[in-house]
Amino acid sequence: MERAKLAHLRFPVSASRGRRYPELPHRYRDDFQRDRDRIVHARAFRRLEDKTQVFTPGLSDHFRNRLTHTIEVAQIARTAASALGLDENLTEALALAHDIGHPPFAHAGEDELDRQMRRFDDRFDHNLHSLRIVESFEQRYARFPGLNLTFEVRDGIAKHSRDFEPGEIPELDEYAPGLKPPLEAQLIDLADEIAYNTADLDDGVSAGFFTVDELAAEVRDYQEISEAVETQFAGASERVRFLECLRGLIDVLVSGLIDGTVAAAQGVDSIEEIRRSPVRLAAFTPAANAANSALKQFLKHKVYFSDLLAIERTHSAAMIAELFQFFLDHPDRLPGNYAESREPLHRKVCDYLAGMTDGYFRRVYSQLIRPIPPPVG
Repeated sequence: MERAKLAHLRFPVSASRGRRYPELPHRYRDDFQRDRDRIVHARAFRRLEDKTQVFTPGLSDHFRNRLTHTIEVAQIARTAASALGLDENLTEALALAHDIGHPPFAHAGEDELDRQMRRFDDRFDHNLHSLRIVESFEQRYARFPGLNLTFEVRDGIAKHSRDFEPGEIPELDEYAPGLKPPLEAQLIDLADEIAYNTADLDDGVSAGFFTVDELAAEVRDYQEISEAVETQFAGASERVRFLECLRGLIDVLVSGLIDGTVAAAQGVDSIEEIRRSPVRLAAFTPAANAANSALKQFLKHKVYFSDLLAIERTHSAAMIAELFQFFLDHPDRLPGNYAESREPLHRKVCDYLAGMTDGYFRRVYSQLIRPIPPPVG
C-alpha cells in the first residue's frame, strides 16, 4: 500500500493547544516528542513492569506484563501512523500513556476499586486516573505539577476507548466533549486490541489454556495462515510454526487497520472534519474486523473466563476490598503524602491502592492483614 495516504489529516504539532503551564520550546525536540519522553521517565510508567496484564508471574516469567504490553501497543500504533502519514510522536506518546493509570491485578483490580468507590457515590476509572497521574501525581519538575503534557495528549488519554458528550463526565468537560480526538489518538484503541489479542494467544497457548489445533478450528484466519506456514516451514518446530502464524496474524490485523482507516477517511479533508465526525474514522476493514472479533471470542472462551483466572480474579478482588477497608478504618497508616491530601478519605485510599504494583500490594497486604501465599501456578 502506498505510504502516507492520510498525510493531509496528520495533526500538526504547530497546531497544538499547548500546555497548561507555558514552556519555552526545546532546541531539537518538538512538543509531542517531549511528551513521549516525559511519559517514559515517569515513575508511574516504570511501575507498569510489575502490574499484571492477564497472566500472573506464577505461571511463567515470559508472559506479558502491563509494561511489555504497552511497548507492543506503541510499536503497532507507530507502524500504522507511519504508513498513514500521521504524526508518529503524538501516536507513540498516546500509546505509552494509554494504560498508565491501571491499578494492580489487571481488570479485576480496576473493577474492585470501582465497586469500593461506588459505596461513596464515587467511582474509579483508569482513564481518569491516568489524567490525574500526568496532571498532578507525578512530581518531577520545579515549575509545575505533573508532567505538563500538551492538550492533545491529555485529550487522547481522556478519550481512550470512549467518547463523551458535554456534561456526561464533568471531570472531562475541558477536553472538547462531543468531539472526536485526532486520528493519531483513534489508532490507539485498535492497536491495543491487536496487541492484547495476539499476545494473549501467545501466552495462552504457552500456559496450556488451549492448543493450536483448537485455535485453528475456531479462528478461520489463523487456520488459513497455518496452512501456508505448514507448507512453507514443514521442518520447523511446532513452536516456531506457531510464532510464524502469529506474526502473519498481526500483519493481517495491522494491514486491516491501515486499509480500513484509509477507506473510512475517504472524502475527509481536514482535522476539523475528523473531530466533528459522528463516528471514529480509525477502523478495521470488514475482513480484519471479523478476524479480530473471532480472536476476542476465542480468548474469552478459552482464557479470560477460565476457572484458573476466575479464581485469581476473585482472590485479587477480595484482597483489594480488605486493604481498602483497612485504610478506611486506619487512615493514620496511609503514607504521609496521601494522608496530607485534601481529598476525601475514600479517594485517598483509592489513589494509594491504584498506584501500587502487584508486588508492592502483596507486601503491604502481608504486613497489615495476613501473609499471602505465592501466586497460583
